[in-house]
Amino acid sequence: MLHLIFSMPCLYVLIRFVAPLPWPLSMRIVLGAVMLIASQYHLWCRLSSGSVFSPEFPRPLVLLFNWAFGAILLFAAMLIVIDLGSLIVAVARQRMAPVPMPLRYVAAGIAGILAAIGVAQAARLPPVRDLTVEIVNLPPAFDGYRIVQLTDLHISRLFPQPWARAVVQRTNALDADLIVVTGDFIDGSVAARTRDVAPLRDLAAPDGTWFIPGNHEYFFGYEAWMRRLTGLGLRPLVNSHTVLRRGTDKLVLAGLTDLSASETGNAPPDLNAALANAPSNVAVLLLDHQPKHAPEAARKGVALQLSGHTHGGMIRGLDRIIAMANGGYVSGLYDVSGMNLYVNNGTALWPGFALRLGVGSELTRITLRPKGTANLLGVPREE
Repeated sequence: MLHLIFSMPCLYVLIRFVAPLPWPLSMRIVLGAVMLIASQYHLWCRLSSGSVFSPEFPRPLVLLFNWAFGAILLFAAMLIVIDLGSLIVAVARQRMAPVPMPLRYVAAGIAGILAAIGVAQAARLPPVRDLTVEIVNLPPAFDGYRIVQLTDLHISRLFPQPWARAVVQRTNALDADLIVVTGDFIDGSVAARTRDVAPLRDLAAPDGTWFIPGNHEYFFGYEAWMRRLTGLGLRPLVNSHTVLRRGTDKLVLAGLTDLSASETGNAPPDLNAALANAPSNVAVLLLDHQPKHAPEAARKGVALQLSGHTHGGMIRGLDRIIAMANGGYVSGLYDVSGMNLYVNNGTALWPGFALRLGVGSELTRITLRPKGTANLLGVPREE
């Protein structure tokens, strides 16, 4: 069914663009065949690894597939707009008028250019985004406390070992007090990704690197990946918490499993369990891969929730649809009944649809300030 759905934009392009082309039949057949092959990118992924989420092709081929697949989707959307506009004009004039073929050529060119830009934006090393967040009852010793959030790394053939190493180096250079990773480390099995995730061993901060699983960890052997990640020196928060200390001052850092955990027979997210026996009257920072249950965290008194999962919506306009599937949260900082929710655009994204247009990736440094002293607007900057 998934492959049939992904075929529909291509079929629209074949009918409304390829078929009417004033080209020899052989050229149209070749062009149509190439488009059909590109539209089945996720089928080839499944054949390469057993999963649509893990394309096991050389990186240049993954980039090429994403460009072609994205160009088809964007071109199909443009053709639909053109055809609807033509229909409206025809109704107004009460006569049909053919859409000029040059207009379709222009749309095809724009789609190809936008797809190339989108893939380049998706595959790049993420820029640093600085964000200051006000916390109610923040202990004085934690004023100015710096957290680097990584999320949705999706280490894979698209984001391999050299990319991961560069992210680690850039993260460590930010001189954070704490590093957190809010899930979706990988796409692929432990055997396929062992070499690619190795640089994560070098993540370093005074209060350590703590992590939670995302939904993709459950797709590729949850228990094996948890062992591998902890073996790299990362510390898990699985419906549990730790207490961060500066002298006598404290912060609680808690983490949840992913909403998809129960589908594989693992423990679902449990905020009560995560906060059990936590010190009272201490500000709580919560790691939750998916943002949709933020209102529950707000009711439990969480001060700041850090999430990912949405990739920021990837494409401006598409982000509104993705927000609907995530409780209305898709990108940036939200006030949820007095709780700060930050939904990170992602350090990377799923290699099965690697396009970003108007929604950039980010490597996020969060500075905590007492309530009433901070500017809640994050300022992106390149480093």
